[in-house]
Amino acid sequence: MATCYRNIATLVSPAEAIGELTVITDAAIVVDDGQVTWLGKDLDAPACETEVDLTGKTVIPGFVDSHSHLVFGGERSEEFASRMAGKKYEAGGINSTVSATRSATAEELRANTAGLVQELFASGITTFEIKSGYGLDIETEKLSLEIASEFTEEVTFLGAHVVPAGSESDDYTDLVAGKMLESITAKWVDVFCDTGAFSVVQARKVLTAGIAAGLKPRMHANQLSNIGAIALAVELDCASVDHCTFLDDNDIELLKNSNTVATLLPGAEFSTRSPYPQGGKLMNAGIAVALATDCNPGSSFTSSMAFCIAVAVRDMGFSVDQAIWAATKGGAMALRGNQGVLEVGSRADFVVLDAPNHIYLAYRPGVAIISQTFLQGRKVFERR
Repeated sequence: MATCYRNIATLVSPAEAIGELTVITDAAIVVDDGQVTWLGKDLDAPACETEVDLTGKTVIPGFVDSHSHLVFGGERSEEFASRMAGKKYEAGGINSTVSATRSATAEELRANTAGLVQELFASGITTFEIKSGYGLDIETEKLSLEIASEFTEEVTFLGAHVVPAGSESDDYTDLVAGKMLESITAKWVDVFCDTGAFSVVQARKVLTAGIAAGLKPRMHANQLSNIGAIALAVELDCASVDHCTFLDDNDIELLKNSNTVATLLPGAEFSTRSPYPQGGKLMNAGIAVALATDCNPGSSFTSSMAFCIAVAVRDMGFSVDQAIWAATKGGAMALRGNQGVLEVGSRADFVVLDAPNHIYLAYRPGVAIISQTFLQGRKVFERR
């Protein structure tokens, strides 16, 4: 049954050009069988069996969150408070979550993940990736990926998150690239290639082993320093390289001439008092950029894409249009998918905002303006 959503104040969809949006005012959109079958000016809308009045509201594509760590045990609020008091962020803090995750039951991990997924829907996120990486042993990594696959097809093996306490770096790298990789099922393989995590040589070993096993590569890189990880990401045709806080001119040229998306994670800089990458500069250089939540208990415990957009506009050099492009089409490109747009034939993943235009996502930070979230035409969230 076709449903026509009418009297939309503003309907927004990313354009093909990086950072640009197509905006229709006084709009309507028709959804049938989970797909968009028509959109345009409300005056031209076809007759439908069902009509929904969205007077004064804005419709945007569902956000695509291409980087999250939702399967974990415990919490790290005290660590956050210490950082806010001046303690420096270090990758090794991950091991405290590893301990809590190993101690948690499958039911506890599943329930925590389910709660966070509901938060994503409330944030307008309709497509999302989930990584492992808080098990760091064969049994817990396998369990984490099994739980993640219950909620999304975009499942990432991140056995190479950090070296677990008590392990030797090269020996653990061999385990990840060998027996651990052989034991798991995932779509993506990821490595944290940075100071305090894995070297470029170690990252190459894990990623090439993952590629040989049929997984697609992506990377954490350049969050804490620049150790040459961008060149490896581009060489291996990684779908995305994530964080990108510390880039040099050569890195920018490499990304510009590649298929690799630069995924930026404003919540991480916010939560670690680190410098913000200049995403607007990257987009203006012609680089495809994604925004993602990096939802995790240690360095970015937010599930709000609207918050990430507001920070990106305030502190990362994005225009509002660029930030929304990056949170929708950019995220889809980082997953090499076709979500994040509203056009005839696209999946009907969309969000209704209690606002006259999309600028309100940055203009009203911290305010709950997401009214409804639809996944393939089915309502998965409504604010009451």
